Amino acid sequence: MSITTIAFPNSELRNRVIARIPAHQRANVDLVVFSDSERSAKLSRDDVDVVILPYMDSGPTIELLDELPNLRMVITQTTGFDPVAHLPERGIQVATASGVHTGGTAELALALTLASLRGIDDAVRSQVSRVWEHQRHRSLQDRRVMIIGVGEIGSAIADRFDPFEVQLTRVASTAREDERGKIHGVDELPELLPHTEVVVLITPLNEGTHHLVDEKFLSLLPDNALIVNVARGKVVDTEALVAELAAGRLHAALDVTDPEPLPRNHALWGTPNTLITPHVGGDTSAFEPRVVKILAEQVRRINDGEQPVNLIKA
Repeated sequence: MSITTIAFPNSELRNRVIARIPAHQRANVDLVVFSDSERSAKLSRDDVDVVILPYMDSGPTIELLDELPNLRMVITQTTGFDPVAHLPERGIQVATASGVHTGGTAELALALTLASLRGIDDAVRSQVSRVWEHQRHRSLQDRRVMIIGVGEIGSAIADRFDPFEVQLTRVASTAREDERGKIHGVDELPELLPHTEVVVLITPLNEGTHHLVDEKFLSLLPDNALIVNVARGKVVDTEALVAELAAGRLHAALDVTDPEPLPRNHALWGTPNTLITPHVGGDTSAFEPRVVKILAEQVRRINDGEQPVNLIKA
């Protein structure tokens, strides 16, 4: 792979990566800036071989990719790559930041679960109103928890749930065994869901998982079951979820929504038993040092003619 120019989304990230790489490990590539809002002086679109997407709001930059005739690779700062999943079919490689967001997303999955079960969101609202309202809430201890998605983040979530003495069920696209034990296939969901009290979603978004959590899925859950979504908003049929939440039958703790950002007038803002965070799963103090480290490794590998890490298969 002959690559000579790697384009960063902004000069700050470029400079932080440069500071981490010895000069001889970047001598064969030009590290430039290219995005919808910033561009290195005299940079031609013909020059760009690799584009590193912005972490947030990558859409405008993705729209520019078709204007880059020599584009060979796109590198994301996210684990998910659904906005550029079509590129490998066009011969453009995609490498993700898998591993960068693992700990932060797993932390939030646990935090959302605990906050919803223990009524922390209600307590915060009561604090604002200066109301002392003692209630008995459910413990995570002894809950029947299902994690849908058994990749790196799914495994990290399972690790964090282990000390809470939950009854854990794991689900993936197909049934199999691993070092932790049995993994159920999605075809088993109709039998599993009626016995599940907490569902944590961390599956990738693809054709098979789009609206995986639909009206039928939700109807199979027992009353007061909790949906925790730290995957992608479109894994859930929002209209079907709103109907269940509005009826007061289910609970939800959502870091991602469809649409996103959630409009001010959207029904989800007003549904009972609902806790929403604004897609902050991986955006923690741990993110920047980890993403700079992996981007430096990608640059070093490209400079040396090696394959980058976390390449997506076409």
